[in-house]
Amino acid sequence: MENLPKKINERLFEDIKNVDEDGLEYWLARDIAVVLEYSKWENFKNVIEKAKTACEGSKIEALDHFADVRKTIQMPKTATKEIEDIMLTRYACYLIVQNGDPKKEPVALGQTYFAIKTREMEIQEDISKLTDDEKRIMLRKEMTQHNKSLAEAAKQAGVINYGKFTNYGYKGLYGGLDMREIQAKKGLSVKQPILDFMGSTELAANLFRATQTDEKIRRENIKGEDNANNVHYQVGKKVRQTMKEISGVMPEDLPVLEDVRKVEKKGKKMVK
Repeated sequence: MENLPKKINERLFEDIKNVDEDGLEYWLARDIAVVLEYSKWENFKNVIEKAKTACEGSKIEALDHFADVRKTIQMPKTATKEIEDIMLTRYACYLIVQNGDPKKEPVALGQTYFAIKTREMEIQEDISKLTDDEKRIMLRKEMTQHNKSLAEAAKQAGVINYGKFTNYGYKGLYGGLDMREIQAKKGLSVKQPILDFMGSTELAANLFRATQTDEKIRRENIKGEDNANNVHYQVGKKVRQTMKEISGVMPEDLPVLEDVRKVEKKGKKMVK
């Protein structure tokens, strides 16, 4: 369980990312097809069409996320050939992996990667105008909401020991530390909920862990307590890897802040 799949490098989706002259990121469909192990372009185009349909179904213009392009490739004896390709936004890639073959290991990894990144951008847009305290309060409330949904998904999967299930997620995200060990490292008592003392960055990481585990369990119809625990661990570990690549700061090393419940009460008093 400790080892991540070796078939695909964790950074590969970032490595094939392109940035245009305006600083906007995009991926090329043929590069994504290779990473997701689709050997036939026509088969992968079917997945792209499903993704476009899902995009339109969400009332979003597909042309804004899937742009047809042509590119020239080198052929034998200095010949060249022009082939079709598609420029994809991060959201388009997210829809593609969601409509890909989940039996393919890279597709499963891509689902986690793009879900985390897409959710991260959504949250950043939501909280960009809030103060640090307001961010903490909002994220803590979202965490409470999504933990309820995660508990429901875990129960449907057959989880009986929810405390153990929760600790598997923490262990993945916190480098092997369970909830008690996190409390000890951060100088909290066993009666102090760790989520209440987290800053916005750490809360966001845990929110990604919860939402993506919830989605993966439901989407892949995970059954069995051991399987659900493993999913929670692996998702937590992938979120940790993402944090390492972006900032290099691990969640267990982030500072302990004032109890968010006290912060919220202070804010309400100030409003009065």
